[in-house]
Amino acid sequence: MSTAKTLTALWVVPVPDFGGVARHVLDVAQTGIPGYRLVVCAPEGKLTERLRELNIPVHAVPFGPSRGFRTSFASLTHVIEQEKPAIVHSHLAYADVIAAASVNSLKMRRLANRSLTVPTLITTEHGIAGDDAVYHGTSWRSKLMEQVHRVRLWGTNAAIAVSRSTAEQMRRKWGARRVSIIYNGVDAPRLRAAVHKHRVPTEPDAPRILSLSRLSPEKGIDVLIEAFAQLRTVYPKAHLEIAGEGDLADTLAQQVRELHISDAVTFSGFVDPLEAMGRSDMVIQLSIWENCSYTLLDAKAAGLKTVATNVGGNPEILAPNELVNRRQNAFCDSVLEALTRNCEASAPSAWTWVTNAEMTAQIAELYTQTQKHQGLA
Repeated sequence: MSTAKTLTALWVVPVPDFGGVARHVLDVAQTGIPGYRLVVCAPEGKLTERLRELNIPVHAVPFGPSRGFRTSFASLTHVIEQEKPAIVHSHLAYADVIAAASVNSLKMRRLANRSLTVPTLITTEHGIAGDDAVYHGTSWRSKLMEQVHRVRLWGTNAAIAVSRSTAEQMRRKWGARRVSIIYNGVDAPRLRAAVHKHRVPTEPDAPRILSLSRLSPEKGIDVLIEAFAQLRTVYPKAHLEIAGEGDLADTLAQQVRELHISDAVTFSGFVDPLEAMGRSDMVIQLSIWENCSYTLLDAKAAGLKTVATNVGGNPEILAPNELVNRRQNAFCDSVLEALTRNCEASAPSAWTWVTNAEMTAQIAELYTQTQKHQGLA
């Protein structure tokens, strides 16, 4: 009988609601990290509610940008002292900075009190772009955050990137070392079956195109609408569903009206992505940058046709004929060509990707190897 001790991995997340990182946390929670007990520290919200339904221990404490540095630091430090985790694993920039400050302050305190437990510090980078303006807006802010990340990585034991592109950006911008690539997982058979439950049969020559993203400038939805209007001259029964919410909602709706395609475009707001994919044939994503897009992973797993910009981690997910170059002068023409090509193409062939079990096994292996390197395992 094995007597191996189950170690605690404390995941630190600064967001209360659903999004890409919350999806990642929930996938890991449902699958489990082999050899580790998962505990999550996050602000109270939809994420913590769902984690409790999964019987995952949660510390819903005052934490996150709205709480400020001092309160967040005190909250996380208290949780670490209470749980005494072997691993502290942070996600997203705010949590990365607070976790680095908290763990490294414990290292300083341990010089005077050898009984203190100092956990191994791990970080996962989910969102770093080649274009600094995507996430930071101004050059001074991007330079400041670059220095902050460089400093906090000096006190971090290991870093995970969710794509090769993400790892390259971490090394180039932050001088990151010890970066391991662990892709977001997706259980393709399960997801395909879930989408199939919502499958709405299509009509001949009536392609159904879906955009699943925030309605914001970096997502290129205005270009999609322009290209779709031209596609309608070839496929008069084509339909475009624009799912999501954001600041550009009114502007995009006005563009649709001006192009006289209101009868063929639906703005569906916040939707169940499985249901939306069930009534679609093709998913299109024209973002300025993506790291390891769950939208594309899900679309491929569901067996849908896909079109996306050739940026970030997208080429690691999609084939060359599914990609368009956003930097071309004739970007809209390229999108139209890709839409037309996909409408004429047969159903995609089988697609394989990293499963959630494989993803969590890789995370566990990194934990163990990092602790061994520190002489803790």
